[in-house]
Amino acid sequence: MNPLDYAYDTLNMQTTFDKQGHRGCRGLMPENTIPAMLHALDLNVTTLELDVVITKDKQVLLSHEPFFNHEISTITYGTYANPAITDANEKSFNVFQMTYEEMKRFDVGLKPHPRFPQQKKIAANKPLLRDLFDSIAVYMQSHKRPQPFFNIETKCLPATDGIFHPKPQEFVELLMTVIKEKKMEQWVIIQSFDFRTLQYLHQHYPNIKTAMLIEDDDKRGIEIQIEALGFMPTIYSPHYSLVNVELIKYCHEKNIKVIPWTVNTKEEIEQLKKLGVDGIISDYPDLF
Repeated sequence: MNPLDYAYDTLNMQTTFDKQGHRGCRGLMPENTIPAMLHALDLNVTTLELDVVITKDKQVLLSHEPFFNHEISTITYGTYANPAITDANEKSFNVFQMTYEEMKRFDVGLKPHPRFPQQKKIAANKPLLRDLFDSIAVYMQSHKRPQPFFNIETKCLPATDGIFHPKPQEFVELLMTVIKEKKMEQWVIIQSFDFRTLQYLHQHYPNIKTAMLIEDDDKRGIEIQIEALGFMPTIYSPHYSLVNVELIKYCHEKNIKVIPWTVNTKEEIEQLKKLGVDGIISDYPDLF
């Protein structure tokens, strides 16, 4: 690739199809871990999709929930006791009430996942975002690969402000501190179902790319959804069942990319590509 063309891509995102590995590659490796992200890169994803939460000591941590999910978490390597993390008590293992040092005794890679039997089992911890950035930088340098994007979801809701996470302003500022420290501004997209974080970003960091996430039961329609957001995002990211030709046409007329989640069969991926989506988020990036 011509260096000038590559510079253009970093500003406008990929001009080619964007292959995003969901939580790294959740179908194949433990989710939101550094090994999952590295394996996704081996499968030639263009974007690493991940989730972040905030610890008690204000660290930005990779995790889909702001607690230790019973499906994937154990207290000590190789055992499901001491005490057991269950569906009933998992929310008591609140990341926002623990320091990063305290969380090192939790494993999130050894317990067999009930919904992803192909997932390789390895000992793994929830990593810090800054450590992920560093690991990917080393990987890219050693493999002489183009820099991937990072599609980072802020895990927050109005009902749990101050309980499982800080309020949007503090959440975004903590996240942006890491992004700026690692000079990753042009390589990140911030996504959220909680539009408050996107609105704060748009007001205070207008050059950061944003993606509005849309649940499968949100039937308001894109015009009302964007009105609720208050600005045009970089990406419209709905559940894949909501995608149709009219939606894609509307977004492309507004210069908004369409990247649905989470698409886990080869047939559905091909159907969506034929409709004209700009990328896809999948638990199985090997399907790309």
